[in-house]
Amino acid sequence: MSRLVIPLGVLAILAVVLGFSATYTLSEHEQAVITRFGEPKGASVVDPGLHFKMPFVDTVNRFDKRWLDWRGDPNQIPTKDKKYIWVDTFGRWRIVDPLRFFQRLRDERNAQSRLDDIIDGETRNTIASFALIEAVRSTNRPFEDDEYTAETERAESLEQVAQGRDKLTRQIRLRAAEIVKEFGVELVDVQIRRINYVDEVQVKVFERMISERKRIAERSRSEGMGRAAEVRGQRERDLKEIRSAAYRKAQDVTGAADAEATKIYAEAFGRDPEFYQFMRTLEAYPDVVDSSTSLFLGGESEFYRYLRSSSKK
Repeated sequence: MSRLVIPLGVLAILAVVLGFSATYTLSEHEQAVITRFGEPKGASVVDPGLHFKMPFVDTVNRFDKRWLDWRGDPNQIPTKDKKYIWVDTFGRWRIVDPLRFFQRLRDERNAQSRLDDIIDGETRNTIASFALIEAVRSTNRPFEDDEYTAETERAESLEQVAQGRDKLTRQIRLRAAEIVKEFGVELVDVQIRRINYVDEVQVKVFERMISERKRIAERSRSEGMGRAAEVRGQRERDLKEIRSAAYRKAQDVTGAADAEATKIYAEAFGRDPEFYQFMRTLEAYPDVVDSSTSLFLGGESEFYRYLRSSSKK
């Protein structure tokens, strides 16, 4: 019995090794191509779960089923209107035919390299066929800054968008997708992540933007000063009208008061004409002489006569 222990143990180990070598599992996001001595054997395996293969001689080449990211390098591209720009693109792709993918590209690293060549090439061809405005805008919708838009439109007529960025990126994707299809790859999306002027042009653009903004600011200040002058003028006119109305009102009140006072004086002095004459004489003297004037009255003067007659009483 002891002689059988070692052979049985060896057989058990061989069975375990053989079992592991003859089976493999795929997750729900994996697919595989089985190769024998480096050559594909059979169709692609796309279903998740446990699968069998020839032990020791078959190799499982796994590929991702999920969407994969592609990020291109920024490229300097001239537009149709001879403006040099940096274009940075990105996209998403997936492996839809693992067998063809393996036969043509072998792995994802080679696939990324081929996508670089294809998508960057189509991006260059497409951008070079259109004016800059088509790459930076999708519609002719006015800018949010209406003042800047109006000023810019007066300075130079804005070009109208005929295709727009959305159609350009769709065109890039369709052309590139047709090429990568032969590699067992589906290209689902390509987008422009960023567009920048080259350094030389960018400096000129910034200078022009600064100059444009300064001109708008100067115009706004001029309009503000004009408006301020208009407000001040209106305020002065309003003040003059208010003062004039107040003066007229004061004169009316003063006239009414004087008339009322005259009426009262007339009624009061009508009862004693001599006293009225005496009061009028007293009121006249302050208008004739001041406090520094010495006044000598004769005995026959009217004022002295009133004083003398008053003292006798």
